[in-house]
Amino acid sequence: MKIKHYVDVPGCPVEVTLDLINGRWKGVVLFHLLDAGCLRFNALHRRLPGITQRLLTKQLRELEEASLVSREVYAEVPPRVEYRVTEEGES
Repeated sequence: MKIKHYVDVPGCPVEVTLDLINGRWKGVVLFHLLDAGCLRFNALHRRLPGITQRLLTKQLRELEEASLVSREVYAEVPPRVEYRVTEEGES
């Protein structure tokens, strides 16, 4: 996914928002993260029946590239990864 900068884009903010969260699952992922505050990957995957792990990973990476979701990795055994919505994602 090519990183886009929307600071100087004229036009409707709704159009920019829809461009950032386009895709079948991104809006649903954001909804569940906003609802729960913080979720681990498997907890998020359980809330989204019908999505594959590969597609969920892809959607989360794209949301992270757009700075809408933050990913925190803990150096533990077993590894733990948590996802949260950023301030920009909440706005």
